[in-house]
Amino acid sequence: MFNIKELEQSVTLIHQLINPTPQYNWPLLCQRTGCNVWVKHENHTPTTAFKVRGGIQLMHNIKKNHPNTKGIISATRGNHGQSLTYSGKRVGLPVTIVVPECNSPDQNRSIQAHGANLVIH
Repeated sequence: MFNIKELEQSVTLIHQLINPTPQYNWPLLCQRTGCNVWVKHENHTPTTAFKVRGGIQLMHNIKKNHPNTKGIISATRGNHGQSLTYSGKRVGLPVTIVVPECNSPDQNRSIQAHGANLVIH
């Protein structure tokens, strides 16, 4: 588990690479649900998904704690792969992402666009 100091360090690290995600109050949703509704727009992150924050922290930790790492390989169907690839590029680690043959072509293109070596298996 992490402590408050580590959490604060993580926030500082992540905000160096991405801005806080905007959130907006939506009056029509409030009216229809009968309560106050706020929508957090994760589509404003570089990978259009919240997982990018975890990827940034993970790759930072790998680079810091295992400086001789030559790259990483992960199996995923989408957002996690984009997160790792985006973050790996920022710390100088090559990333290979393995996806299933039936994976979404849009996800595959997005993973590749962030710089991963994509393996369809």
